[in-house]
Amino acid sequence: MPRLCQTDGLSEDQSEILKAVRQFVDEQIIPVAQELEHADEYPTEIIEGLKELGVFGLTIPEEFGGLGESLLTYALVVEEIARGWMSVSGVINTHFIVAYMLLQHGTDEQKQKYLPRMATGDVRGAFSMSEPGLGSDVSAVSTKATKAEDGSYSITGQKMWLTNGATSTLVAVLTKTDEGAESVYKNMTTFLVEKEPGFGQTAQGITVPGKIDKMGYKGVETTELILEGHQIAAEQVLGGEPGKGFVQMMDGVEVGRVNVAARACGLAWRGFELAIAYAQQRRTFGKAIAEHQAVLFRLAEMATKVEVAHTMMVKAARLKDTGKRMDVEAGMAKMVASEYANEVVEDSFRIHGGYGYSKEYEIERLMREVKFMLIGEGTSDIQKMIIGRSLLKDYQLR
Repeated sequence: MPRLCQTDGLSEDQSEILKAVRQFVDEQIIPVAQELEHADEYPTEIIEGLKELGVFGLTIPEEFGGLGESLLTYALVVEEIARGWMSVSGVINTHFIVAYMLLQHGTDEQKQKYLPRMATGDVRGAFSMSEPGLGSDVSAVSTKATKAEDGSYSITGQKMWLTNGATSTLVAVLTKTDEGAESVYKNMTTFLVEKEPGFGQTAQGITVPGKIDKMGYKGVETTELILEGHQIAAEQVLGGEPGKGFVQMMDGVEVGRVNVAARACGLAWRGFELAIAYAQQRRTFGKAIAEHQAVLFRLAEMATKVEVAHTMMVKAARLKDTGKRMDVEAGMAKMVASEYANEVVEDSFRIHGGYGYSKEYEIERLMREVKFMLIGEGTSDIQKMIIGRSLLKDYQLR
């Protein structure tokens, strides 16, 4: 196989999983991605195939019915899926984050209640932190959970940018509460909100309006979530203790950044594949354009960027698997992978020339999809802020 994006030190099980996913991508995703993306159609058959492969339970421990694989395995699987169609990787992204948060912070009862059904994909997770007035500034969360005398809560607020907003049945929702410490970061609580799939009112006090129309990232639905006095039991507080929501969400975002880095790597990889194939087929001035030095040099730079992004993503995932803090490494991986993916896909677009502007060619879709990588799970500026502040601590003058 081509040398690009190979990973050393994988177990036999990991290698077999990646082989199966790669085959699925080549046979079941790439041939239909263009048609489904242009129609903005949910990839139902693809999702059913991923269920059968065990992808929804990839990182869920075997005791809960999952495969018990590492973050590294998951990231490499996501890279493969995004290579086929980035939207499909988005379907499992927030599901994975919610499962991870349950494993790390959930009570034993919450784990037993949800993880076995999440492993099969029967319960589908969504992650809800953003609001219309809340982007990178998490402290600005305004959705409010008010505690009643019987110990239950009433949640009211408007959430934004939910991937899987309609198909999900379990949403991790960040709220403000009157409980916890005075610090704004210690009075947030994450609730596990159950709902029925679909649009409109999906539960008492829960409404999912229609899909948000986007320039790319089609097929998977992105929605708002409106909560109007939604009544929820205290048992649905993630971890059972109010005031821990910010830490829980940031832990989820950290692994989410590795996920987005992996998706960007997959997009960059596919962009390079399309470019090098087209450059060998397209002829100008009596020879393939790949033989022209300008194009050849561009291909070399693209491949190098793909490999650098892949390597940094793998490093961040492996570090997280050791149990160490890796916010800096995750930020670096996400920043480099998203920026390089954008550059590689644009270079592929340039190599395609006028044909790249046609919707008949796959690169046109990648051009629209890759822009989401620049903003998903925090912009490059946010990653630089995280990285820079940590560096000042590490290299503080004595």
